[in-house]
Amino acid sequence: MTLHATARFDQLTEQRGTRVKAGAQDVLLLRLGDQVRAYQADCPHAGAPLEDGAICEQRLVCPWHKGAFAIEDGDVTEPPALARLKRYPAHIEQGTVWVDDQPQPEPPAPSRDAHRHVAVIGGGAAGAAAVAALQARGFAGQLSWIDPQPNPAYDRTALSKFVIAGQLPPAQVPALLDDTTLHSTGLAVLQTSVTAIDAQHRTLTLEHGQQLTYDAALLATGGVPQRPELPGAQLPGTFVLRSRDDAAQLLEAARGRERAVVIGDSFIGLEAASALRQLGLQVHVVSRHDVPMAKVLGERIGRALRELHEQNGVVFHSPAEPSAFEGESRVQTVLLANGERIATDLVLFGTGVRPATALAKGLPLADDQSLRVDAGMAVAEGLWAAGDIVTFPLAGQPTRIEHWRVAQQQAVVAVANMLGEQLEYTDVPYFWTYHFEKNIEVLGHAMAWDHLELVGDLAAMEFIALQCLGEEVKAVVACGYQRALAALSQRMKRPITREQALELIAAAG
Repeated sequence: MTLHATARFDQLTEQRGTRVKAGAQDVLLLRLGDQVRAYQADCPHAGAPLEDGAICEQRLVCPWHKGAFAIEDGDVTEPPALARLKRYPAHIEQGTVWVDDQPQPEPPAPSRDAHRHVAVIGGGAAGAAAVAALQARGFAGQLSWIDPQPNPAYDRTALSKFVIAGQLPPAQVPALLDDTTLHSTGLAVLQTSVTAIDAQHRTLTLEHGQQLTYDAALLATGGVPQRPELPGAQLPGTFVLRSRDDAAQLLEAARGRERAVVIGDSFIGLEAASALRQLGLQVHVVSRHDVPMAKVLGERIGRALRELHEQNGVVFHSPAEPSAFEGESRVQTVLLANGERIATDLVLFGTGVRPATALAKGLPLADDQSLRVDAGMAVAEGLWAAGDIVTFPLAGQPTRIEHWRVAQQQAVVAVANMLGEQLEYTDVPYFWTYHFEKNIEVLGHAMAWDHLELVGDLAAMEFIALQCLGEEVKAVVACGYQRALAALSQRMKRPITREQALELIAAAG
């Protein structure tokens, strides 16, 4: 043990963490009344500096992606981080905080449910979060993780933001789980598909006819990207973007090309437009909407986002729809319904996904073929579901949200209930989207709002905006203001007024 004098205790504040050095090690000090805790200084998810985050509701919240940790012991309380914070021994002596430069061993979770078999079907965000949550809660039984991909559980959010911009090689997309987790005792990773589920008999049929019985299972198969049913939509040079292989193929096709057309103004579509523009291509976006993403962001912010793209050379065709894709050996032209033709070297379809629920015969489905779950994410006795495939109750309304972090949150709720707890999804939906080095964050899910309270400079894309219904804040959209949004991510778990939110924003600085 090597102790280092790091800071005066009276210089620490309970409102935020303080980064210090313990020898060569960066450590974050948190003040808890007359006590102190010392943790790793960077978020285990993507390396965000945790001193830029917020302390709210007894949690330390990451500034970048709003992962949350208990300030008492460093446990993960909300993803996207799936590993707890490393804790360093620390004590106060004559007003000075002394910290060891070696982390203390992680306390093992008490073993439980050693006689049970749990199956997790799907290797995306929800599946990985479920595996991590089971292990963190001490599940000691047989765990089967089933996915057809050879290397599941990677950060798919990087594909449209960085991979197709040429800034991150596909092979270097970060994994969601470390090798220790993947090779832990009791975990069997099965590279195969599930073709049928018999919920009544708790049986899974795999693609080669093998059957597995389970005591509890999570269905987390995600979404399938959609191509429009139009002439030429299958031509070489047309792409969807869902997997690492999709991104690698798109990047290879884009290198050395001059022109690209993106169909759709979804977050994926516009992130791809930004990425391909930064790769050097001329980019055209064909959209049904004059204002992109107005339903989520509102008209003012949607227009500002479009202007950001236009300032960076993106050309919009809207409102417009494609009617055909033309070319001989590969796509060369996009024909619009209004008769306009756009010459191109490649086409990316950002036209949404459909729930991957083909194997869920006999289970309750919504009109869009998503699975209906209750607030605890249960589909049937012993079967839960999470992510893009579910419609779940949110504020009393059936809701489907295709957000990466929401899928993780739902998986954690499902796992807790598999192990005998009685949790409901009460988290605040959150996602982030990246355009021309501007990170726009959305917190909450406003089904209705009648007033926008905006702080900051929208034209400069440095703002925080409250979507309010009357005086109650329903959702927040921000670019910058990371600490304020981190605090709001916890405070909005209960009703908050416009005035209360503005006070919190001002206090966050």
